[in-house]
Amino acid sequence: MSTLYIIATPIGNLADITFRAVETLKKCDIIACEDTRTSSVLLNHFQIEKPTFSFHQHNEHKKVEHLLNLLDGGQNVGIISDAGTPGISDPGFLAVRAAHQNGHTVIPVPGPDAATTAVVASGLPCDRFVFEGFLPPKKGRETRIRQIADSELTSVVYESPHKILRFLEKLHQFCGDDRWVCIARELTKKFEEIDRAKLSDILERWKPRGTIKGEIVVVIAGKNYDE
Repeated sequence: MSTLYIIATPIGNLADITFRAVETLKKCDIIACEDTRTSSVLLNHFQIEKPTFSFHQHNEHKKVEHLLNLLDGGQNVGIISDAGTPGISDPGFLAVRAAHQNGHTVIPVPGPDAATTAVVASGLPCDRFVFEGFLPPKKGRETRIRQIADSELTSVVYESPHKILRFLEKLHQFCGDDRWVCIARELTKKFEEIDRAKLSDILERWKPRGTIKGEIVVVIAGKNYDE
């Protein structure tokens, strides 16, 4: 049987890629990419010349069969996302499940991901935490935010820059002034920012901003945490 490699790639700084990830990409027969254009920057940088095909949230149901055909045909396939670890708020779950179900070997090649990077940088309790990923855009969104507010565990949320203020305001509605929060923006990149404070102070600093850009991770302390 063939092997499906789940390969973590840098979340921003290309220097964060592991030696093993580069070696594995070079020995794959073909690479499934969330976006082939984005991945080409990484692959060209490390002089990795392998055929690629797109495998993203809008086509992964269709492309799983193609991926299985490649594995069944004796080819070793690597799967990468635009940044971080495939399957963590990115495509990958269906491919990995199908590979297992069809008797192929699955090998993870670990590396960077935004969630754990933000948690360890937050200074908030991380012995146990809940990863929420991206919240629903509409239906169920407020319910999830209420659940985060009521949780005694640290929560980790991915949020888009154009929604961050609305998210913080809604969180403030349910959590109040004194909940500890850390916003990690553009992790590992040139304009990396880690802003940690009580929610009222975070809102005071972020509301006056103009256009907010970049990838954002929000780490929210559990409701009984204080310092």
